[in-house]
Amino acid sequence: MKKLTIISLILLLLLLSACGKAKKENHQVSITLDWTPNTNHTGLYVAQELGYFTDEGLDVQILQPGQNITDQIVATGKSHFGISYQENVIRARSEGIPLVSVAAVIQHNTSGFASLKSANIKSPKDFEGKRYGSWDSPSEIAILKNVMEGHQADFGKVKIISGIYDFFSTIGKDADFEWIYYGWDGVVAEQRGIEIDYLPLRELNPIFDYYTPVIISSEDFLADNPEIAKKFMRAVKKGYDFAIAEPEKAADILIKNVPELDYEQVKLSAQYLAKEYQADAAYWGMQKSEVWFGFANWMSDEGLIDRPIDVEKAFSNSYLED
Repeated sequence: MKKLTIISLILLLLLLSACGKAKKENHQVSITLDWTPNTNHTGLYVAQELGYFTDEGLDVQILQPGQNITDQIVATGKSHFGISYQENVIRARSEGIPLVSVAAVIQHNTSGFASLKSANIKSPKDFEGKRYGSWDSPSEIAILKNVMEGHQADFGKVKIISGIYDFFSTIGKDADFEWIYYGWDGVVAEQRGIEIDYLPLRELNPIFDYYTPVIISSEDFLADNPEIAKKFMRAVKKGYDFAIAEPEKAADILIKNVPELDYEQVKLSAQYLAKEYQADAAYWGMQKSEVWFGFANWMSDEGLIDRPIDVEKAFSNSYLED
């Protein structure tokens, strides 16, 4: 009888242990990047490396889109979250695709038009008679035209060169000026001693100080899994807060996870973005309604979307607020 009692007790303990492990099993969550990994994504890799996701009971996969478009991947439920852009969310919602932006990765638009010093481009008026290297974004040319007209320049005097994606191999050869993100190409130009002139979009027209990039999800996932979404975003916020406070350590983490990246570029970019991730916002990821309304109305006025959207449903700060 004693042996039977001991065996029964052991079996009970094993059963309780198994139940405990089952309860601790992490939720599977995926996020798809907008492109290949870069410093815009640093907070995600920090959250993964330092266990912030695990602390929230999440097992997170960071995926690359491959030949697909991240917005479509998220919209169809093949990924729970994704990296996208404010203009993409606006366009998707105009087409009846209910994507939602849940955080601004960078508080202000850090992109603009860049050219070699030798091109002597000091203002949009100097774009006249020059070649513009385009990456073929739907709203890109409309923004260029708006900026030029706002500075009394003739857009018709610009030659558009399509299919330009690499600034350093094309600038001054295939094109005279191009659209770059300063936190990536701009810091490399500094590193290489390449003298450029840079015109930030947010200074050329305040309406273009929109959110790029953003973290997106779908209305269905957020409605069905609000607590998981909050846990995920809480961990992501900790990751970006770390990148703000410790840019060099965050850069090391990104390099460890993506060793093919250029070490010096990542270091310089991390230092630049540490000041831009949150900037003047109350907390990392915060999105302002005036930014969403302003850019959505501009896209509608320019005919870049078929119909106006319900802007309040396009973004949410609630998954970052405790």
